[in-house]
Order: sequence, then structure tokens, then C-alpha cells
Amino acid sequence: MDPTIQFQLVTDTVMGGRSSGTLTRETVQGREAWRMRGTVSLENNGGFIQMAADVPEASGFTGVEFSAIDSGVALGVRPGHESETYNIHLRTSDLTRPWQSYRQSFIAGPEWETHRIQFADFAPHRTDAPLDLSKLRRIGIIAIGREMEADVSVAHVHFY
Repeated sequence: MDPTIQFQLVTDTVMGGRSSGTLTRETVQGREAWRMRGTVSLENNGGFIQMAADVPEASGFTGVEFSAIDSGVALGVRPGHESETYNIHLRTSDLTRPWQSYRQSFIAGPEWETHRIQFADFAPHRTDAPLDLSKLRRIGIIAIGREMEADVSVAHVHFY
């Protein structure tokens, strides 16, 4: 994992929601990773938990690469589940509202999988501003939009 990326947990409680979670560094299936666990609740207009990190601008890069696993499935904590859909969000200095971002979904399954997502594949959410990589400031891995028990681990986050 890129040691310069330091994730922090952010939940919808910053906006009055009721979701809760934890974020730890641990070894998951043999890899050092950031592990986010929690409950996403839609109560009180909520609906997300997120691990977010400040990042350098990304001019000259094509996309973001990371490895992900559904830790709950892999470690037998969530029997009966096979995989879960999560989002990766980008934020730039052009975005002034907390609900604005550039988004893409990915699936975390019971085995480590490397995801390569081109910046061109990120969809703007509630903004008309084009994604300007020279203004990239933040990246987030998010469980969002529906009630769920999240348990995702991420490693080796970098631009390519």
C-alpha cells in the first residue's frame, strides 16, 4: 500500500445521519490494508460511511489502481454474501458542496482483486464541472445509498 495515503473515516453523521463505522489498518488475507466496517443507515437522510484521503493532483495519469476485498465475506463474518458493491469518489477543488463528486462503482468479492479505473470513466455527481486532475484533492472508498453492513478492505492505492 502506498504509505503516503492516510485514510480517515467519515460518516453521514457530519450531516445528521445515523450510519456508523470503524477504520483500521490490519492484515487481511495476507495483505496490509485499510479495513472499513460499519452500518449504513438511511435514517435522518443519511446513507454512507467512507474512508477518505487527501491525495496529490493527478495530472499526467490515466486512472487509479487499487486492490479490494469484501473482508466480511473473506473472513466468514458475513456468511451467505458473495460480494458487495462499493463506490470510489474523487473530489477536486472545483467542488464546493459535500454531495458533489466524480463517482464510479466497483465490486469487492471474497478474494483480493485489483481494480484499474480510468479517470475518464468517473461520472460527475451533482456538478457540471469537468474532472480537472490538476485540481484533484481527495479520494474516497464509500459504502453508500442503501442500508447495508459494509466490510471492505483496500490496499495498494496509486495512480497509473
